[in-house]
Amino acid sequence: MFQRTILAVIAAMFIPLMATSQVTAPESGGPAPANQGPKYEAYAGFGYTSINQVNQSRYGLIGADLSLTRDWGKYFGLSLMGNYYKPPVESATPGNPGDPSVYEVLVGPEIHAQIYNTVSGFIHGGFGYAHTGGEAMNPNSSFAGGFGGGLSYGLSPRWAIRASGDKIGAAYSLIDALPGYSSHRTWNSSATIGIVYKF
Repeated sequence: MFQRTILAVIAAMFIPLMATSQVTAPESGGPAPANQGPKYEAYAGFGYTSINQVNQSRYGLIGADLSLTRDWGKYFGLSLMGNYYKPPVESATPGNPGDPSVYEVLVGPEIHAQIYNTVSGFIHGGFGYAHTGGEAMNPNSSFAGGFGGGLSYGLSPRWAIRASGDKIGAAYSLIDALPGYSSHRTWNSSATIGIVYKF
């Protein structure tokens, strides 16, 4: 009888300890886990491109460059990129015929990483569509693809300044072009600077 009483007292002493060590499971419908950080990155910038679509034409055009990147993990993302260039840097001359414009829409992977403190870098590639107007191109639309990269300087957890460059190739015709027109393959370089917003 005495032994049973001692065992009952010892068990009663451990009941409060066991109760305090229990972990309450989250109830259904409770608050969602805290956000792990921004998953999207939007960019808008001022850009410059060289356009070499017509023989003896070396236009420099200015315009806008936009992109939206969805991040997966710390280093990888998928980007949708678009740009439009129209006003020439200098007025037309006899050596620069036409009134050119160009726009491109590309999608592709991006690899990015922190380099030092608030400075990060990225490289990306893209495939999509390019259109050139104002130079009597035939055809004036093309499959396009290229690559580029740049640096970002963080101003805050959500805002940054970015400078980048790209080289985009296009194949406007599978056969040799007529005299005075572009070749069947072109490569144009571009550079942009602008603002990044993460959300």
